[in-house]
Amino acid sequence: MRLFAAVLPPDDVVRELGSVVDGLRSLPGADRMRWTGRPGWHFTLAFYGEVDDALVPELSDRLERAARRTGPFPLAVRGGGQFGHGRALWAGAGEDVAALRLLAERAEAAARKAGVPMGEHRRYKAHLTVARSREATDVRPYVDALAAFAGRTWTVDELALVRSRLPVSGVPGEQPRYEAVGRWALGGAG
Repeated sequence: MRLFAAVLPPDDVVRELGSVVDGLRSLPGADRMRWTGRPGWHFTLAFYGEVDDALVPELSDRLERAARRTGPFPLAVRGGGQFGHGRALWAGAGEDVAALRLLAERAEAAARKAGVPMGEHRRYKAHLTVARSREATDVRPYVDALAAFAGRTWTVDELALVRSRLPVSGVPGEQPRYEAVGRWALGGAG
């Protein structure tokens, strides 16, 4: 199954960001972007890709240990940016980004120790993808609009293992579906 580890923002934080993204969708050229649906908004910690079902129990055990070793921390959605000359537009993170980065490193290490092939290590960049484009796009107006965004701070208190199911129907605008298949309290609480 196709899996990744993530921090899932609370519903009110998603609504808050959603009001800003709704404004972005009205800017000129927004119809050329593929906007991520709100159920798909998350901070990916480690992307695992297709994981053999036999590895999932060990991966889950190791993610639980990673969560226990990491205490709850404050996080907020702040600012924004782009990857790949406008191929991905994202909202950024604020508050304790160092703790988020540490949790991402632990989620990646958990996968490696569980035998999940991870490929080359990349430096973690905290982001929540709000739109994509198949071609290079000038997203400066969108990035400028996101730059001033400062969402409310919440306490991250869990790590989630999420399954993603990619669209197969070929219907334009169809979104991937996401399902949390594991959740572990940070710091062993709960």
